[in-house]
Amino acid sequence: MPRGHLSLRARLILLGTAGLAIGLTFGGFVLVTVLESTLERTVDSAAMQTARDVAALIDADRLPDPIPAGGTTVVQVVDADGLVRAASAGGDRLVSVLDAEELAAARDQLGYLPGFRFGVAGVVRVVAVEAGPADDRQSVVVAAPAGDIAESVQVVRTGLLVGFGLLLLVLAGLAWRIVGATLRPVEALRLGAEEITGTGAAGTLPVPDSQDEIAALASTLNRMLARLARASSRQRSFVADAAHELRSPLASLRTQLEVAQSTGVADTGDLLPEVERMSRLVDDLLLLARLDEALPQRGEPTDIAELTRDVTARYAGARVPVDFVASGCVTVNADPRAFSRVLANLLDNAVRYAATRVVLGVAADGADRVLLSVTDDGPGIPVADRDRVFDRFTRLADARDRDSGGSGLGLAIVRELVTQQGGIVSLADAAPTGLCVQVSLPAGR
Repeated sequence: MPRGHLSLRARLILLGTAGLAIGLTFGGFVLVTVLESTLERTVDSAAMQTARDVAALIDADRLPDPIPAGGTTVVQVVDADGLVRAASAGGDRLVSVLDAEELAAARDQLGYLPGFRFGVAGVVRVVAVEAGPADDRQSVVVAAPAGDIAESVQVVRTGLLVGFGLLLLVLAGLAWRIVGATLRPVEALRLGAEEITGTGAAGTLPVPDSQDEIAALASTLNRMLARLARASSRQRSFVADAAHELRSPLASLRTQLEVAQSTGVADTGDLLPEVERMSRLVDDLLLLARLDEALPQRGEPTDIAELTRDVTARYAGARVPVDFVASGCVTVNADPRAFSRVLANLLDNAVRYAATRVVLGVAADGADRVLLSVTDDGPGIPVADRDRVFDRFTRLADARDRDSGGSGLGLAIVRELVTQQGGIVSLADAAPTGLCVQVSLPAGR
């Protein structure tokens, strides 16, 4: 990790802790606000009820003096001239605690006032209501002590601050351990990848025992590494085989040129076959390289019978006759040029090893497939070798001679081209002897 940068673990903990702190702060603010509002409503409700009760006594002309009030609640009855008509025990009986403006405000909205004006400690909540007949309107002023509200809110606020702080510390520590345990397999994957990168050797990443996304990621990466290892091995083998195959004609050309140089006699009769063989080999290598890099080609509806008939006509002068058998007009989804190369490679092999004849057939295979077969009566291929012959530069024991057996790329090219066309190529025994190469392709629409 670069210096000065926080690790993923630390960033996750910081983000989680910050989010939790914001959530707890908001929740605590809402809780304190609701608590304070509830306590105020409780005090206001009690003060308002006391004011209404006193107003009812005034309206009934039964107001006692002193006015009964519970606890430390202070009550005053003030007339329109600001004179105190009655008061509760402990209340001022001479001077109104509220002037005219404050009295009007108290009738409209409850509020806090200093308690010393009413002879009590702390603050009070003040409410005022009107009472009495129309010709003698009076105001009932009730002051309820509210110091406990602030104290209760402060206690709750302090408790929340301390509790939330401890909760954040505990949850951050717990999250640190949980996130660390969760990311431990990721670190193991990183170390495994670093080891593979450092050594350059093929290997696998450790897969955790947990059946979660990290285990799935590790399994996917291992499959990817296995494919890359196979591709790398295949590439190295391909390069080595290509170098080996090219070395032989180059050595032959060099030998003949050196002989011609030393003797002064230039005999080009043997050079042309070597150049042609090397050209074919280079063309095949370039084609395979392009096939390795190319995406699957989208085919087009092609009359396979007509295309096959045209390719077969090129083998009119072959060492054995090539017969063509087709059942009607059959259409496939394929690239005509690629399929022509497939047919040419298959017919080259069949003509090379056939004893008396080669038969090329095309027929429908169900509703959505087309089957092409190339049959010869040659020595055939053992069942154990039928998968191996599609590998590049593979020659069987009876085809070791490069002049007669080719470069070993023909069937490899066939498989690559057929696979790109969405087809399948397979080998089977021919009756009574020989080999039958079968190519199944999707039918055209």
